[in-house]
Amino acid sequence: MVRTLSLRATEHIGKEINVKGWVSSRRDHGGLIFVDIRDHTGILQLTVQPESKDAFDIAQELRDEFVISATGTVKERQDDLKNPNIETGAIEIIVSDIKILNKSDALPIQVSSTQTISEEHRLKYRYLDLRRPKMQTMLKKRADMYKVMRSYMEENEFIEVTTPIIANSSPEGARDFLIPARMHPGSFYALPQAPQQFKQLLMVGGVPRYYQIAACFRDEDPRADRLYGEFYQLDLEMSFVENGEEVRSTMEPLINKLVTEFAGKKLLTPVAPRIKYVDSMNKYGTDKPDLRYGLELTDLSVQLKDCGFGVFSNAIKDGGVVKAICVPGGASLSRSQIDQFTELAKSNGAGGLPYMNIVDGVATSSIAKFFTESDLAIIVDALGAKDGDAIFFGSDKLHKVNKVLGILRIAFADHFKLKDPNTIALAWVIDFPFYEMDEKTQKLDFSHNPFSMPIGGADALKKDDKLSIVADQYDMVMNGYEICSGGVRNHNPEIMYQVFGLLGFDAKYVEEKFGAMLSAFKFGAPPHAGCAFGIDRMLMELVGESNVREVVAFPKNGSGVDLMMNSPSIVDSSQLKDLSIKSTI
Repeated sequence: MVRTLSLRATEHIGKEINVKGWVSSRRDHGGLIFVDIRDHTGILQLTVQPESKDAFDIAQELRDEFVISATGTVKERQDDLKNPNIETGAIEIIVSDIKILNKSDALPIQVSSTQTISEEHRLKYRYLDLRRPKMQTMLKKRADMYKVMRSYMEENEFIEVTTPIIANSSPEGARDFLIPARMHPGSFYALPQAPQQFKQLLMVGGVPRYYQIAACFRDEDPRADRLYGEFYQLDLEMSFVENGEEVRSTMEPLINKLVTEFAGKKLLTPVAPRIKYVDSMNKYGTDKPDLRYGLELTDLSVQLKDCGFGVFSNAIKDGGVVKAICVPGGASLSRSQIDQFTELAKSNGAGGLPYMNIVDGVATSSIAKFFTESDLAIIVDALGAKDGDAIFFGSDKLHKVNKVLGILRIAFADHFKLKDPNTIALAWVIDFPFYEMDEKTQKLDFSHNPFSMPIGGADALKKDDKLSIVADQYDMVMNGYEICSGGVRNHNPEIMYQVFGLLGFDAKYVEEKFGAMLSAFKFGAPPHAGCAFGIDRMLMELVGESNVREVVAFPKNGSGVDLMMNSPSIVDSSQLKDLSIKSTI
């Protein structure tokens, strides 16, 4: 059988061949019947003439998505009948024989149409949706991406090792999917949120460099850039590594290769900048900044601490800050558009959104009267504002101002179309805080995960201000999305006890949760470090999709439901009895 796209070559003209696929369309012109046949490589036109009576009779029965086999002779089309819009538009097959391999009912969704179909409908009939050329291309791209990744990892002496899917529950920042253990009533396995403990144990086991394309499971709410339930990551670990930079410099060439060679896009910088977490938060209002555009946050607290605008000066006196963003061309925003940005600011905790427009080099607005000419000049100079620009302000506690202006920064970039889709901006955000304060409980908690080494080791844990402890953790960011998270691992049992002890967990808890690792670390564990790249999210950005469900074969919908397989579903009471559990619903 010859695939349709291979028929672009003139070498096939005059030859008898056989093709198989789905009927994409059928056109009956009385004396001739034209059938477009489609497979994963493209579309080809079949021409059925009345002289081939049996084939002609069968062709009259054909309908969309019938599965057929056709035999005939390849012929070059006349110049005025060639179709430049398809790869095989210069040829056709004059059919001598057709077989119907299978028929199709009327379709619930159109495969060959360009009409918009709701996502819910597409997911319900995903097996049909996958026939569309776009989805066929996406599946092929994913496979190609895997090929590039595996080739690079093997060239760099990583060993592919698969780790268990049925594992133990582990506190890694999200809810576990639990599995009742039938043979051990009352006990549960868990699907792994990540292969974290296993890959560290591989380092103890003498594996120099490990990787796998790992399935991970987290019971988190879905969103446009995050799948529900399961996702895939390029997981890796390197032994005898004591500094995160060794991991970063080893893996960055792979991501550059995926950007330039696989996706055919432009890198903003040949080397991804290293940005400290605290600097990223203060400059961009987020720990995953999109560097394709500026709109940086500027701190004006020193300059405006004694200004006449009470909202600003009082915030500073109360230990807060005043920050601003200069938006090029922002003076063109209408009143209703500014109202929309103001509502966005308020919905994220701001009291309002003060702003100034720059006209003839001077900042003007309804609040300008509260500032001296010197204050206004200082604001314009500090922001580097020009005529036609607008300056938007935030005043409150530092973390709140960073959050609000960081969200506005993204919204302004979307509004003014500052995100070049053909450019990929990479960055490493480093030196994350080891601990953070949980806003709900007001208790200390891990910022990322408990497996990283605090910079400075055990001595760092002696600091009075626990929030100032920095971990050797790092994320890679791609166009505003976190695509990788990693760190230098804590391979010292005593430090492991201490980092949990500061949160109020005793040695017994640590041994229950991480007994295997703690035991292994007592027998000559080498220093090691690693990371994991989110494949789904990375592919989404590389191919220019805005919804991660577009790059996965069988995703669940936005509510975590598989409409095609009707899951989750109610199970028989006998199954629950076997597992020694009862439903309270």
